[in-house]
Amino acid sequence: MSHGFEIEGLAKPPEIPATGLIGALGRLMEMINTAIMFLSSGALLAASLILCSSVFLRYFLKIPTDWQDEMSVFLLVGATFMCAAYVQSQRGHIGIEALAGLLPPAVNRVRLMLCDLASGLFCAFFSWKSILLLHEAWVDGQTTSSAWAPPLWIPYSLMTIGMILLTLQIFLQLVAAIVRKESDHD
Repeated sequence: MSHGFEIEGLAKPPEIPATGLIGALGRLMEMINTAIMFLSSGALLAASLILCSSVFLRYFLKIPTDWQDEMSVFLLVGATFMCAAYVQSQRGHIGIEALAGLLPPAVNRVRLMLCDLASGLFCAFFSWKSILLLHEAWVDGQTTSSAWAPPLWIPYSLMTIGMILLTLQIFLQLVAAIVRKESDHD
């Protein structure tokens, strides 16, 4: 298993055209992904500080805490889902390179496009289900079962936005690969 960077030219993300609608969408996604990476880095730092303070308060000062664990989980869930599109844009998800090393580059490009299509369809379905879950949590006013009881629409909204962005990133890369393949034949 690898992160897809070991085989030169096979697992790199397709270059997004610089012009046209695809280029504009690529630049927009890059700006959004970069901003989310900075925010998510702050969320990870905040989660670690919250958990460390919780340990200090509970074990050294004997002060009970009731919100730190859930807040940390919310921050970690948000960072995980919101960063998925950035990771996809870098082809940073773990991939299995057994086939990539055996296939000719042209066949491997088709394999990657089929994998992107399957991944995009799965993520689109996950996004749709996330929207339904978010709607249900919002309408029903669902909260966690803790004493703090924060609303569940908060983590569900982060999950929904992250999955929608991941789906858009995958389909943007798929379209870019198709456009590049068509321009290679011209």
